[in-house]
Order: sequence, then C-alpha cells, then structure tokens
Amino acid sequence: MRTRLNVYFPPELAKQVGELAIRRRISRSAIVEAAVASYLSPDGADRLEAAFARRLDRLTRQVQRLERNTGLTTEAVALFVRFWLSVTPPLPDEDQAAAQVKGRKRYEGFVQTLGRRYASGKSLLNEISEEVAEGNPFSETDGIATMSVRSGHAP
Repeated sequence: MRTRLNVYFPPELAKQVGELAIRRRISRSAIVEAAVASYLSPDGADRLEAAFARRLDRLTRQVQRLERNTGLTTEAVALFVRFWLSVTPPLPDEDQAAAQVKGRKRYEGFVQTLGRRYASGKSLLNEISEEVAEGNPFSETDGIATMSVRSGHAP
C-alpha cells in the first residue's frame, strides 16, 4: 500500500521532473520516489564521495598532462635557443639595422603562422607524439638539422 503525499516544487524543478518522466517514459511519482530514496539512503554519502574521487582523479590526470606539456614546451624552446645561439655568428655593426628590419618581418610572419595553426587546432605536441609513435624521433642534433633542411630555412 502506498501513502499519498502532496509536495510543492518550484516551477523549474517541476518542469525538469516532468521532462525527465517523458524522456524515460516513467511516472513523475517514480522519479520523485527514486530521488527521495537516494537522498535517504545510507550509501548516498558513499556515492557522493565516489563521484568526488572520480572527479579528482580526472583533474589529477589533466594537471599531469599540463605539467608534461609545459615541460616539453620548455625543453623545446630551451633546445632551440641553445642551438640558435651556438650556430648564429654575431653581425657586424653596419648590418644590424637591416637585420632588425628583417627580424621584424620574420616575427610578423611567425605570429601569423602561429595564429593560423592555433585556429586550425594543430599542435606541435600532437605532431611530436605522432612522430614518436611512428618510430621517427630525431636525435638532438640530427633533428634540428633535419627540420631546418626540410623546412628550407637555415636556423
């Protein structure tokens, strides 16, 4: 035997219960009964804790990926700067102005290319992962030389 209860819900909550009943093809009473039973269940706190634990685990994995990506990015920039500084001879004073103009133009091209890649969703980290998965990782010096030769630009 069931006991009849009259309850009042805010209109938005009543609407959500009604929509769920239609989607699941069950009565509104069944939805409210399940919700109250879940709320009063002694294992409700355990389920809530498990949900929090799953979410924290997911966040931990995301932070670990960010740490890995940041470390990889830092190493890539450091390797590039080290290589660039070791192979680029200093310019004579009379060539400095022309080099600065050329540098500004190259930088503008770099920023435009970076913007296009970012907008298209391409990622250097994904490209590196794909190359490593294919078994084509470069050695430290060969990779830089090969990349600069392939791109047609001297570092």
